[in-house]
Amino acid sequence: MTYSGDVQVGGPADVRELPELTITKLAVGPWENNAYLLRCTATGQQLLVDAANDADRLLALLDGGTLDTIVTTHQHGDHWQALEQMARVTGAKTAAHPLDAPALPVTADRTVEHGDKIAVGEVELEVIHLRGHTPGSIALHYNGHLFTGDSLFPGGVGNTNKDPERFTQLFDDVVQRLFERLPDETWFYPGHGKDSTLGAERPSLAEWRERGW
Repeated sequence: MTYSGDVQVGGPADVRELPELTITKLAVGPWENNAYLLRCTATGQQLLVDAANDADRLLALLDGGTLDTIVTTHQHGDHWQALEQMARVTGAKTAAHPLDAPALPVTADRTVEHGDKIAVGEVELEVIHLRGHTPGSIALHYNGHLFTGDSLFPGGVGNTNKDPERFTQLFDDVVQRLFERLPDETWFYPGHGKDSTLGAERPSLAEWRERGW
């Protein structure tokens, strides 16, 4: 089956097989959050992006394997409802940006800054700090695959509560740290809803800036 990234709460996961990494996307919880399980094909080590909700379904994705790391993209509660249980049951180490980590229900084993690397087996994910949705929101990038949390969606940047300063900060970070650095074919996986590519969204950047959200 071809990966589409179109998942629904209660429905099956969608799986993308890359040469070095398997990406499994699952929608969970009342806010229809996306959780992403990344597995290194060489070592079998696994990393979860956002233990958002429904620990039982997230645990089932492991299929008997171990979970090594849980990365929380930002501090909002809908992205960490299952974090405490997942960390306790699996023994996984947890990671978040230091500006958002204090709001999480578990103490982060590691705090990560812009430009840091997080390994899952032989694969390295680059941490990209995107300020504005929350102070410590992060994205993760690997070889044209970008996990953006709630900082970038198809159709616009994340919610900044109509605060012009926060919007400008987030928009500028998204433009400078994503669109100006990464090619159009870069596929991004947001914290809710469907995926997109930077190329599909790039023509709308001026419109986003003009509307201010």
